[in-house]
Amino acid sequence: MKIEMIMKKNILFLAVSAALLTSSCSDFLDVQPEGNATINAYFLNDQQAIDAVDGLYERFHQEALYGRELFWEQGAACDVVWGRTRSYMDLALFTNDASSSTPLNGIFETLYKVMARSNWVIKSLLNKEKKTTLTPVETRSLGEAYFTRGWAHFLIAYRYGLPEQGVPFVRYEDFEGDYDYSIPPQQKSVQDNYRMIIEDMDWAIERLPRLEDYDAENVGRAHDAAAVAFKAKVYAYWATWEPEKWKDVITMVNDLESTYHRNLAGSLDEVFSSDFADFYNEEYIWAIPGNGGSNGGGSEFPGVILENKGWGKYNGWGQNKPSYDIYEEMRKDGEGNARLVRSILEYNQEFQFFGETRRFYSSSDIEAGFMINKYMDPFKHKDPTTGYINSNGDWPTVRINFPVIRFAEMLLFRAEAYLMTNQADKAWTDLNRIHKRACGRDLDSPAPATMTQLYHERRCELAFEFTDHLFDLKRWHRSSNAEIKALAKKELNATPRVRIYEERSNPESNYRIGTYAMFNEVSKATYEDYRMVFPYPYQQVVNSNGQLKQNPGYN
Repeated sequence: MKIEMIMKKNILFLAVSAALLTSSCSDFLDVQPEGNATINAYFLNDQQAIDAVDGLYERFHQEALYGRELFWEQGAACDVVWGRTRSYMDLALFTNDASSSTPLNGIFETLYKVMARSNWVIKSLLNKEKKTTLTPVETRSLGEAYFTRGWAHFLIAYRYGLPEQGVPFVRYEDFEGDYDYSIPPQQKSVQDNYRMIIEDMDWAIERLPRLEDYDAENVGRAHDAAAVAFKAKVYAYWATWEPEKWKDVITMVNDLESTYHRNLAGSLDEVFSSDFADFYNEEYIWAIPGNGGSNGGGSEFPGVILENKGWGKYNGWGQNKPSYDIYEEMRKDGEGNARLVRSILEYNQEFQFFGETRRFYSSSDIEAGFMINKYMDPFKHKDPTTGYINSNGDWPTVRINFPVIRFAEMLLFRAEAYLMTNQADKAWTDLNRIHKRACGRDLDSPAPATMTQLYHERRCELAFEFTDHLFDLKRWHRSSNAEIKALAKKELNATPRVRIYEERSNPESNYRIGTYAMFNEVSKATYEDYRMVFPYPYQQVVNSNGQLKQNPGYN
């Protein structure tokens, strides 16, 4: 979908009809399309508002975003490698440009569709609000639309926006009468984009309920604390350009803790459990909820990372694997620590799969020596296709609350904010809370905290989650703090290592540590700061007739 198609007259049909694909859904977790909806008259009742908003969530759940496509970029850091030949190596090598054929193009299109759909819902409900009082469901739906617009806008803003030029964005409600569906203006700076995202989250907070106020049928929808958490993350990214925003990060995380009673869950097992009773624990803030049922609600990523062909039991895709580098980083906390065991399967490690105790080995196309373990709990059951995993392996979703933001990440942002505002003692307290849960003991080094500790805890705690480790490195590379800048520079310019086994079908065979196979034929480019953001897709720039300016450094 071209940007001129997205933002000109055809968008009215695309934004509305596509937004309403889930019009017959009865369960929020069940987000797959079930048929087209009419748009001649809409927002006449609560169910129509629910249907419209369910269509906004649906795109985030699909392959183009939190299914797998957002994760391909992480190959340019050193935590993951590919287990199969489909690899988008130009992303991993920092050689991609505006004409590259990568998932970036689909991500870009999808996020603008979400923003356009959200715009339509917001505009429609605000127009109705001028004539009559909205029902509680309609008020909530308006809050959800502000939330999804801000969420999509944020994913575009930080990945493409710079102080010298922001990203295209427009709010339909800013126009008297109907929006003319012209191409949205490119904002002057990414700070302008961030300001508007914060405003959307504030408007969402005014209208969204507390998490605890949702009933069982609707829990998992946007709630006010999730919008507060997005504000914290936006401020942290904004602080790359305006360091005074670190103070706002601290304020937001304090609010999550004191007002919304967010906290760490008792264990990582609880965070990544396939038991519905654990989904909405103290650590939960925002996630892609999956039911694992036959309709396939949730993210497909757990199946994407499962061993290729699932040892003959399930259609695992085997695409993303842990590197030796992240395994080595986690082992610094002691062999067999809870975070390592819960995050990575290594050769000969016992795990439960389809009701059997197995010892891990890999037969993937490309040797890596490890598998991501965070999302494996649904596969442990004797017959998981009866409700824990999707029986359709072509859409391998599972029963898990796939995290987008959890409170551990908020503590890590606050610790970073403390370090950047000369409050290293407070930073140590936050880092120690996370470390103690993972390792059962305090940090080895006493207070005050260091950036090296932050780097280690953030990298290990959030490994293999969609928190964007690569962008952490990119923003740290721009940091005024020499310690974190040096750590980021080292990883950005390194190539990942893997374990290579002599006899792959034997979990106890000998191994060696080697360079990841795909890097043997081509070298990684030296990281340069212009790559902090991605290039706008070439065709989008052409279609804009000069209104969309390419990011500096890209052809």
